Amino acid sequence: MNLEKSKKRIAKKVKMGFQGYPQISLAYYGNTANLASEVSLKFTLEEGANTQEERLSSKGDAREDEVIQSAIVKMIERSAVKTVSQVEGVSIIG
Repeated sequence: MNLEKSKKRIAKKVKMGFQGYPQISLAYYGNTANLASEVSLKFTLEEGANTQEERLSSKGDAREDEVIQSAIVKMIERSAVKTVSQVEGVSIIG
């Protein structure tokens, strides 16, 4: 899938806000605030349930990695999530 198309589909789901469960939360991590080398996807089936986490890493910026962004879209579609949330910016790996 095209990078821009993937990013738009993710952004559209994030803008919809909380729609219920299941839910996926996205967070980007990196050594600097300008380069996200990892993305964390946390899947929650229902309120109070244990969270499952999947981490994907990139040699470059994960936000601009077509394979990673396409994989995120596929995970959202396959898990039939109702809500996608995203932490703003890049959290520094300490």
